[in-house]
Amino acid sequence: MTTTTPGPSALRGAVGTARTRIEGREKVTGAARYAGEIPFADLAHGWLVLSTVTRGRILDVETAPVLSMPGVLTVLHHGNAPRLHTDYVGMLGTPPDPTCAVFQNDRVPFAGWPVALVVAETPEEAREAAEALVVTYDSEPHDTALYAEHPGAYAAAGHMPAETEKGDLEAQLAASAFVVDAEYTTPEEQHSMMEPHAATARWEGGRLEVVDSNQGAGWVQGELATMFSLDASSVRVRSEHIGGGFGSKGLRAHQVSAVMAATALNRPVRVVLTRRQTFSLGGYRSPTTQRVRLGAAPDGRLLALEHRSLNQTSTVYEFVEPSAGVARVLYDADAHRTANHVVRLDVPSPTWMRAPGEAPGSFAIEAALDELAERGGIDPIELRLRNEPDVGPVSGLPFAGNNLAACFREGARRFGWADRDPRPGVRREGRWLLGTGTAAASFGAGAAPSTALVTAEADGSFTVRITAADIGTGARTALTLIAADALETAPEQVRVRIGDSDFGPAMIAGGSMGTRSWAWAVTAAAAELRERLAMATSIPPEGITVRSDTTEALGALARKERHSFGAQFAEVAVDTATGEIRVRRMLGVFAAGRIVNPLTARNQLVGGMTWGISMALHEEAVRDRNTGGHYAPDLAGYHVATHADTPAIEVDWVDDHDPDDPVGIKGVGEIGIVGAAAAVANAVWHATGVRHRDLPIRPDRVLSATVPEPAGGAADA
Repeated sequence: MTTTTPGPSALRGAVGTARTRIEGREKVTGAARYAGEIPFADLAHGWLVLSTVTRGRILDVETAPVLSMPGVLTVLHHGNAPRLHTDYVGMLGTPPDPTCAVFQNDRVPFAGWPVALVVAETPEEAREAAEALVVTYDSEPHDTALYAEHPGAYAAAGHMPAETEKGDLEAQLAASAFVVDAEYTTPEEQHSMMEPHAATARWEGGRLEVVDSNQGAGWVQGELATMFSLDASSVRVRSEHIGGGFGSKGLRAHQVSAVMAATALNRPVRVVLTRRQTFSLGGYRSPTTQRVRLGAAPDGRLLALEHRSLNQTSTVYEFVEPSAGVARVLYDADAHRTANHVVRLDVPSPTWMRAPGEAPGSFAIEAALDELAERGGIDPIELRLRNEPDVGPVSGLPFAGNNLAACFREGARRFGWADRDPRPGVRREGRWLLGTGTAAASFGAGAAPSTALVTAEADGSFTVRITAADIGTGARTALTLIAADALETAPEQVRVRIGDSDFGPAMIAGGSMGTRSWAWAVTAAAAELRERLAMATSIPPEGITVRSDTTEALGALARKERHSFGAQFAEVAVDTATGEIRVRRMLGVFAAGRIVNPLTARNQLVGGMTWGISMALHEEAVRDRNTGGHYAPDLAGYHVATHADTPAIEVDWVDDHDPDDPVGIKGVGEIGIVGAAAAVANAVWHATGVRHRDLPIRPDRVLSATVPEPAGGAADA
């Protein structure tokens, strides 16, 4: 077959056009199967047994009665489980959470710790036996309370420096014309993805295969291979469709226990977490206590900025929710101090959750900026624009584009901000007090080394293979459009295969870096393939394949501050007689690099803003200090925003391009939630004149607040 490079007629400019999801029809018709639905011959089912005490030691696991129950095949626990290798640093630069390294000792560090796995022929038999298993404990006193002055708090780095400082903070505060010194709190939040965690493990031809729902098949493959002391080539992880992840779907107890059971029984074993089990085993966003001190000159220029954040972590694993990090990007001051601290408590380990650090951190810093604007008599948008940094406030590095001002100007125009009466509590519509608020948003735009395989097939089509994960973001579709443009062909001629560790190492779906990292690798492979095709006279039956690796290219990048930015706007109605808050409208305008697919990008941004409403008004996982467990750990007791709580949300973006990125992508997965809760909270203040510094703003908190008399009397909307 003679091959020529596609001519101009094939150049359709796929990137930037709205495309429905390639797998959309399969998903809505049920043809797309998720990890817990894929059939296996001779499949057994495992059910995890979780501790009922918060801290202590396992004295006995009474397996004999359970092993005699119908269908039960085995019970794994610390007395008979294989030993795992846990002394290593994983893909994310941290050792594995011991919650994943199940059944390695008799210690119980928190309520909901996995103490056994019951495996049976059916899930019903496994659950019945698991609920019948008697485990005896030696219980010990526990501490699950997070508070600002906890004596066990210490500075912790996580993936950024624990503390940064420049200038004389106290002197600049003393010299300030107006000052804010306030404490803000956010509660524990749960991921609550639609599809719970599920994994099936089996040995096939001397090779371990795991079919899973995860955010990075290569990530899980590497962790399992190291933990079980296997060669990475002898482990294959597949994850075709994922029903949401938000940071939770990495290595968890269910995958490790499934591998243990499959090895012990020499047959496929599936383990699925229940919704209740995800509250202790799926990770969560830690509650935070944050103190913000701001001081400004009469013109609003910041002289002093301090942002301190405290989060909880487990006694067996350190995880930092770096809430003070967002202040290191958005605003500069003559004296600038930030700190992330943690305290070890007898609680499950927190984990990454959409915009980790930025989501709770933006609530505190953006609410404090709003308070500062009020005290200085300066418009909230104008205050932010006056303090826009020229370079990274802490790093001193240049920005690879900072279009926050453009977001605010376009957002203010579309939202009608110029018509806003800045006085709080003056707009009324019947029983409702009305208010509007705004907040800034920032999220890092990074990229990680990745590999990709692109094949020119003999029939003239192309196949892309990359260990990417589509967790509902539309990544599969975005990569098809990117590959089509890079290959100068139509999207219909490109087939993208993802979610298989056999395709080679690649970035996980996380940190808003997935599409950017994968696109870089796909573009590089496509460019080389086009060169090969230009010299080829024909394509052999097996096709022509090129493999890329972006490690060297990324290593050569100049150091810069790389971020997406955004401006959030919200209008709320508050009934102070019932405590009800309704978000009437929201607008988000973003500078998030080149938008690959406007349809799915808009979905991501609207989803993030919806979560911001949920964060501001609803979400709160409450822990019983006496038992260490949650009250109502399910979606009946843990409230999330539903359609009735969500207004018509409008999103748009401004031109924004990273010249160092071959496609110009920055990422939209997380920027939508950043600042959204603060915009809602600031709007509630504008409606009522009352500041709410603790999330969520529940009806009882509205009712218990003292609403001042409207300045100048009430006015109709």
